[in-house]
Amino acid sequence: MLKVGVFGAGHLGKIHIQQWLEIPGVQLVGFYDPNDDNAAGAIMQYQVKRYTNAESLIEAADALDIVTNTTSHFDIAKACLLQSRHLFIEKPMTHTMDEARELVKLVSEANVKCQIGHVERYNPAMLALRNRKLEPMFIETHRLAQFNPRGTDVAVILDLMIHDIDIILHLVKSPVRRISASGVAVISDTADIANARIEFDNGCVANLTASRISLKKMRKMRLFQRDAYIGIDFLEKKTEVIRMKAPEEAAGFFDFPIELGNGKQKTISIDTPQITAVNSIKEELADFALSVLQDKPVSVSVYDGLHAMDVAHQILKKMMMQMNPESNDKV
Repeated sequence: MLKVGVFGAGHLGKIHIQQWLEIPGVQLVGFYDPNDDNAAGAIMQYQVKRYTNAESLIEAADALDIVTNTTSHFDIAKACLLQSRHLFIEKPMTHTMDEARELVKLVSEANVKCQIGHVERYNPAMLALRNRKLEPMFIETHRLAQFNPRGTDVAVILDLMIHDIDIILHLVKSPVRRISASGVAVISDTADIANARIEFDNGCVANLTASRISLKKMRKMRLFQRDAYIGIDFLEKKTEVIRMKAPEEAAGFFDFPIELGNGKQKTISIDTPQITAVNSIKEELADFALSVLQDKPVSVSVYDGLHAMDVAHQILKKMMMQMNPESNDKV
């Protein structure tokens, strides 16, 4: 039985608490949140124990789930790691790159499991492609959300775009060559809408757009690779694969022949992979618990989290240079 404690009982923290209560092989020992309103809500909804200090919760648990404001992630994680506790940390894993690099070092020294909460890896639309060969050469993403004050403690890149950054880095097995970005602060003090272009050494190009001031929600990714287009709708949880085949390969009901000229023919094949409905947050937490219980590698490592943060901060730096040109160093 894995004893788990949760740091944070806000909106997302309560969701995590609920999911932990339903995961086999796990005992939720309680939570810590200094906010009395958050704590009262969690106790009323889930009848879980509230710890009045962080040290007591760390002592009582084998693994801790950090679902607090990003700015507090590092200090909490460090306290847990110094006691050799396993960790699940919501994205982004820390507030600064220095903290992220230090966290990687602490995880290695503690020799524990540490998973980062990039939940879109567990989206049913993404899981449907798990056994497909994905080698994209052009990627386009749109992650648009309606304004919500929760999350504005960080720029939209670290709040929303980092989901897509993580997936792109997971798919494209090539070093980043060049990054360009632009953004606008409309409501908050940091960028609320941003666009970034990531170029990889293998020639792949990714164009990412993220906004938290849109009238409607959208979470889509489009992958273009040789002879195939893959559309992923994270919000509607739908996936489609459109592939070019030779005429003799046509076999399905949704295969359509087309003339290319000069007597050449191809077949357009439309495939909609079967989607299995799952609770993505429950899936990632259960996967982490299994990694600890079975002593196997986590699916989204602290190194994955560091890589995503590194690219996100490079985008943020490029964007800030565009937004505040007068602050750039004069050459």
